[in-house]
Amino acid sequence: MPNSEHANFPRASFFRRFGTIVYDLLLAVAVYMIAGAIGFGVFTALTSAGLIEMGNFEHVSDLLNGTPLYKGIYQFWIALCVGLFYIAFWSYGGQTLGMRAWRLKVQHPNGQSLSVITAAARLVWSLLGIGNLWILINGDKLALQDMMTRSEVVVLSKEANQMRNWHGV
Repeated sequence: MPNSEHANFPRASFFRRFGTIVYDLLLAVAVYMIAGAIGFGVFTALTSAGLIEMGNFEHVSDLLNGTPLYKGIYQFWIALCVGLFYIAFWSYGGQTLGMRAWRLKVQHPNGQSLSVITAAARLVWSLLGIGNLWILINGDKLALQDMMTRSEVVVLSKEANQMRNWHGV
């Protein structure tokens, strides 16, 4: 459902997006740490229960880091959690916490929120934030992930940035 109230805001500049990236990076690190602690806790519980053999390893962390399969699953789990952090925020309300602080919102040009699938595609096309560099050579303030997902990042007014003023979110 389009939100016409947010359809005509100006697109965000590279520097405004960069401020958001720095802010959200701190939050992503926190998600990374929590996901890592949960994953390590589950792995430790599985080894303590005897469901995963320790083999020649003395410590659980050595087993986790020394076995490519376990290490790959663990790293995938952490990346999935961090990715879901962005996907959830972008698809519900269009803002991460950093975007709220900088009054930015990701949406389709008609003001419609992104679907979970579009948000996931946006995450992939962002190339870990490198896709934002496209703004520096592109005059229309669209990053690579914006162009590939037919979305945009806009600067909201102070009033529009208030959650109580959002309709349909």
